[in-house]
Amino acid sequence: MSEQNKSGRIRATGRRRKPVAKGRRAATAAAWGAAAVVLVGGSGLGYVYFKLNGNLEGVDINGQLGKDRPENVDNGSMDILVLGSDSRSGANGAYGRDEGAARSDTAMVVHVYEGHEKASVVSVPRDTLIDRPACTDGKGGTVAAEHRAMFNTAYEVGGPACAVKTVEAMSGIRMDHYIEVDFTGFTKLIDRLGGVEITTTKAIKDSKSHLDLEPGTHTLDGEQSLGLVRTRKSVGDGSDLGRIQLQQAFMKAFIEQVKSVGVLTSPKKLLDLADTATKAITPDSELDSVNELMGFAKGLSGIGAKDVHMVTLPVEYDPRDPNRVVPLEAQGRQVWAALKADREIPASATRNAATGQAQGLVR
Repeated sequence: MSEQNKSGRIRATGRRRKPVAKGRRAATAAAWGAAAVVLVGGSGLGYVYFKLNGNLEGVDINGQLGKDRPENVDNGSMDILVLGSDSRSGANGAYGRDEGAARSDTAMVVHVYEGHEKASVVSVPRDTLIDRPACTDGKGGTVAAEHRAMFNTAYEVGGPACAVKTVEAMSGIRMDHYIEVDFTGFTKLIDRLGGVEITTTKAIKDSKSHLDLEPGTHTLDGEQSLGLVRTRKSVGDGSDLGRIQLQQAFMKAFIEQVKSVGVLTSPKKLLDLADTATKAITPDSELDSVNELMGFAKGLSGIGAKDVHMVTLPVEYDPRDPNRVVPLEAQGRQVWAALKADREIPASATRNAATGQAQGLVR
């Protein structure tokens, strides 16, 4: 968890877009689903309240960003920025060298439609070159705007608030909530769940992510799951876009696992899951108590994997640097306009965009 997250926060007084009910580095955005299910199930267990509440420490996005933000559209829908942070400090050092800063290797904008019965998820490739706006750095200072900056540098230089501001500048959509997950919390949560079942259509062997899977059905533990969602060079064209395809497939499998785990039959299992889930996340300051998180969770608990439509922000490889991608502006506008109007993303918005060539590798 970055220091920015622990800096003095002032709780926001206003609510953003009206949810139906009162309102997580996992390398995938599905972490919010785990928090939702285990906390909803635990709503009647008063003895866990203080234990779980002590695990939550939020970051005040509203206080840092102020009023210079997109309009707060009150139409019953909800938009959540979910980031997986790749800090290599502390327990996360097992996954790479600590370079003194964290980046957001995984970023997903989760749009929950009015009625909270379905959702669309837009993955933003970390290597996307964007115009990053000027930001606060979470410590009282400022960070200058930058042209052709990699998307994931927003979190690196300005923390969660800068990441939110960058997404809002790209999309024109106000983020109602922010949830961050780290490597260690992600692996522990998967292990608590008893693993996640996925099926691979081809062998996946990646020495960097320590993954070695033959074609077939596998129940992945936490380390294997993290390896899967971090795998890049050995799938598709070796780009971050291929990794996103794996992440999206894993997210759906994760949601199904959470839905079927049966936590309500075992208070101890429920407590263990809720304890692990709340330790794994850094939410915004409107979700940093058990009561607030339970209200948020209840509004999402009816959404299953079949109700989630996943796309990648339409991009093409940068002509000046094939290791980077740039947004397809017209198609990107289609994506964001659809979500802003609470409509489904049209198929035309992602047609002919770069994909990473890893579709169907995992299901």
